[in-house]
Amino acid sequence: MLELGIKTLIAYLLGSVLGSQVMGRLRGVDIREQGSGNAGGTNALRTQGWRFALGVVVIDVGKALLAVGVLPGLGLPGVDIDPAVDRGWLAVACAAAAVVGHVYPVWYEFRGGKGAATLIGAVAVLAPAALVPVFVVWLACVMFTGYVGLGTMLATLALPAWVAIAQPGNTALLLFGLAMAAFIAYTHRSNIARMRAGNENRAHRLWLLRPR
Repeated sequence: MLELGIKTLIAYLLGSVLGSQVMGRLRGVDIREQGSGNAGGTNALRTQGWRFALGVVVIDVGKALLAVGVLPGLGLPGVDIDPAVDRGWLAVACAAAAVVGHVYPVWYEFRGGKGAATLIGAVAVLAPAALVPVFVVWLACVMFTGYVGLGTMLATLALPAWVAIAQPGNTALLLFGLAMAAFIAYTHRSNIARMRAGNENRAHRLWLLRPR
């Protein structure tokens, strides 16, 4: 259990490294004070441009690749590999911790992003085949509605749906997918409120049904 606890904590600390803050330090900006006030890739793109946003996404996805793809199998000083700890459950625990760390980063006053890019990085390790339906759902939703936030929430729901169909015996991944779907919906609660009020921003370049 020591291995599970220590590695989950390290995954949280990795998740707390925000790409927007790292890139912002280089440029001398804090995007949490601009645009929507969110520290994620969408606000980075809207306020700083695509190069800045690309750097943010690379960092936010990369930290999840480390937390989920490397950390669970890594030997740590004073922490032995525990044969009683299931590797699958350890991986999803590290994945969940990294996403939570991104949303509530200890390094940045617990003011982070909404977790989508970090979750994508985790899924790329846990179930890379699931990225296809996740992306298709996201793109279809954005193209038909223009709402990036709605697309993100529905795409997250596609993960547990895919697991139920493709890997019905993978309880750890199914529960992770369900928990993340609920968590991502929670982090997008402001988007939901704006959509209901009719003043949510839309991705006009991808929105096929926009008014002409």
